Amino acid sequence: MRKNFYFIYVLFAIAFLVTGSATAQNYFDNFPVKADPKIVGEKLSKHFLDSKHQLYFDRGIHYAEVCTWYGALRFAELTQNKELIKNLRNRFELLFHIEKNLLPPPIHVDQNMFGCLPLRLYSITKDERYRELGLPYADTQWTLPANANEEERSWDKKGHSWQTRLWIDDMYMITIVQSEAYKVTGDTKYMNRAAAEMVLYLDELQHPNGLFYHAPDVPYYWGRGDGWMAVGMTELLFNLPQNDPNRERIMKGYVLMMNNLKKYVNRDGLWNQLIDTPESWTETSGSAMFAYAMIVGVKNGWLNAEEFGPVARRAWLSLCNYIDDNNDLTEVCIGTGKKNSKQYYLDRPRIAGDYHGQAPILWCAYALLNK
Repeated sequence: MRKNFYFIYVLFAIAFLVTGSATAQNYFDNFPVKADPKIVGEKLSKHFLDSKHQLYFDRGIHYAEVCTWYGALRFAELTQNKELIKNLRNRFELLFHIEKNLLPPPIHVDQNMFGCLPLRLYSITKDERYRELGLPYADTQWTLPANANEEERSWDKKGHSWQTRLWIDDMYMITIVQSEAYKVTGDTKYMNRAAAEMVLYLDELQHPNGLFYHAPDVPYYWGRGDGWMAVGMTELLFNLPQNDPNRERIMKGYVLMMNNLKKYVNRDGLWNQLIDTPESWTETSGSAMFAYAMIVGVKNGWLNAEEFGPVARRAWLSLCNYIDDNNDLTEVCIGTGKKNSKQYYLDRPRIAGDYHGQAPILWCAYALLNK
């Protein structure tokens, strides 16, 4: 009888371990319909196609629209949705003629990141026009303009982009266009630039708690600002060659941030407008960026699945509850410049459907579907 009991116990233990292991691999499967990443991605991509351009004052298409467009394009690629690719490309085609005046001039970090979009389109279509349009946006980030000021010249002399300003937002804007330029050309100078720039920002701005002030003179952990760092490191690590000398340093900064973000998850399973301030409100755009960084980290083995899988899954499910009937993500902080005032961040208006929020939800959707 004892032998039979022992045998049954061993079988149960083995079954438990196997089931537990399978669960670790399936945190990103079996979602309810409302949170099915393919359905969510399709709805938000179609919604984007039906939306108007968002312009950046007199400087062309806004970077937040570029991020959303790029996300829809990546989603379309991954799901092999040729019709969606065609429609996203048709929207872009107007920029070659009727809407040419909406092309952002390559004069600022926010405008230069536009280049990631035509470069991605080139990777899909091999249409040389996209390559010719996109590469100058990557190149001019390291081409000092004649009217550069003293600070910009100083960064250039140090080998960094003249667009360096030590705002954490920059670490997506710079890394995404340089990464796409590398994929199109195979020239490692693009990744070397981006990696060195990221190390500079990590050394200057990351705190022992893994988080980042919005800028050196703004001592607040603003959600979406930190989100840009999280997705910037994620994109860079995904594209950076394994033997790159800066990879270890960037991975260290990424893991430190992810480990500490777990500590600040709020009761919604998301993160606050000011990450370390419990009385601030749940902000969805930064939360979606953190979720994306964790999803990609788990899928690539950078993060422990048992530890981070449940956090990322819960965040995705919660974010989907913030998508309204118009397929707009709600509770998105409006565009925000830096200011040394805690109340300024706490009082920022919240809106629905802003491209700052639509973009990272699309990123999460394609990351969840990527095997």
